[in-house]
Amino acid sequence: MITIVCGWIGWYAGDLVNFMTAFILSMVGTGLGLYYGRKLVQF
Repeated sequence: MITIVCGWIGWYAGDLVNFMTAFILSMVGTGLGLYYGRKLVQF
């Protein structure tokens, strides 16, 4: 769930600029969501 939310936030922030920026920030957000989601589960 955190992965989806982070990806969506990245997409929304990048969509204010253009499509390619939205895609890149969505991938970054998804990666951060995976990282912190895993940390949260291990905690």
